[in-house]
Amino acid sequence: MSIDAGALDTPVGPHEDEPHEDSFSSRLNWLRAGVLGGNDGIVSTAGLVMGVAGATSDRTTILIAGVAGIAAGALSMAAGEYVSVSTQRDAEQALLAKERAELRDEPEEELAELAGLYVEKGLSEELALRVAEELTAHDALGAHAETELGIDPDDLTNPWHAAWASMLAFTLGALLPLLTITLTPVSIRIWSTVAAVGLALALTGWVSARLGYGPVRRAVVRNVGGGVLAMAVTYGIGALIGTQVG
Repeated sequence: MSIDAGALDTPVGPHEDEPHEDSFSSRLNWLRAGVLGGNDGIVSTAGLVMGVAGATSDRTTILIAGVAGIAAGALSMAAGEYVSVSTQRDAEQALLAKERAELRDEPEEELAELAGLYVEKGLSEELALRVAEELTAHDALGAHAETELGIDPDDLTNPWHAAWASMLAFTLGALLPLLTITLTPVSIRIWSTVAAVGLALALTGWVSARLGYGPVRRAVVRNVGGGVLAMAVTYGIGALIGTQVG
C-alpha cells in the first residue's frame, strides 16, 4: 500500500474531536457517577414529592418527605457507588498483582504472549515481537495490563471519589423538585414541578450525550420521558391513596 506524500506532512496525533485522552475511562466513570446521581436525585425526589402532593396539599408534609428522601437517597447512592467501585478496584488490583508475578517469574512466556496478542490484532509476527519487546522495555506491567486486561495501572478508579461525586450529584439534583414544589403557590405547584424537572432532565441528558459522544436527541428523550412517566405514576398513586384515606 502506497502512502500519499502529502500525508507525511500531516501532524501526527489524535483528532481533536475524538476521545484519545489517557484519562478518558476515568472521565467516563466520573460522568457515569455524576449523571446517574443527578438523574436519580431529580427523578426519585420528584416522584416522591409528587406522590405526596397527590395525597395532600400540606406544604410541611411534602417538605419532610422530600428531605427524608434526599437524605436516604444520597446515602444510598454513595454507599452503592463505593461498594461497586471498590469491588471493581479490588478485582483490578488482584489481576495486576497476578500479572506482576508472571512478569517476574515467566518473562519470556509473557513476552511471547504479548507478541501473540499483537499478531491477533493484525501485526506480522516479526513486527509484533519487536513492538512487544520495546513496550516491555519501556513499561512491562503497563503494556501487559492494557493489552491483556484492558486496565491502566496508573488510572484505577477511586471509590471515595465516585461515592462523593454520586452523593453530591444526587443531592443537587434532588433539591430542584423539592424547592420547586414547596416554594411555588399551590395552584401551580404540580405543573411548575413538572416543567422544572423536565428542563433539568433535558439538560442532564444533553450534557451526558455531549461529554460521552453519544446521540443528543436520544439521551434527552430518554431522560425526560422516564422522569415524566415516574412523576405521573407516583402522583396518580398518591391521589388514589389520598382519596381512599380521606
